[in-house]
Amino acid sequence: MSRLASTSLLLAFGSLFFASVTPAAFAASMTEPEIREKIVGRTIFLAAPMGGEFPLNYRTSGVVDGDGKALGIGKLIQPSDTGKWWIADNKLCQQFSTWYKGAKMCFDLTLVGDDKVKWVRDDGETGVARIGN
Repeated sequence: MSRLASTSLLLAFGSLFFASVTPAAFAASMTEPEIREKIVGRTIFLAAPMGGEFPLNYRTSGVVDGDGKALGIGKLIQPSDTGKWWIADNKLCQQFSTWYKGAKMCFDLTLVGDDKVKWVRDDGETGVARIGN
């Protein structure tokens, strides 16, 4: 194979590779200042597995609260709960009073567009949330 043909083949494969990689693949985890700007003081709506959204309010006071009544959650667990949130190592952490048996958990957040975040909980669970006002 000629040098020109091998160079062309290499460029074609390189173009295919980069065309198949989405911008999200290059997205970096949010930093503490980004979390404070985009999340703190707002309501975050978690996409529920069975449809709908589950609101969590990250108040500037360090309190987080959620209410699942609209999703019919009250049949299985306490429909609403309050806890605390904080940021550690560029991760959003929270601990509710009763939800998740009061366990502490942290989330790595990646901004997806202007109003969505992909989250990865420290136990590997993942999901998407919409950033509200």
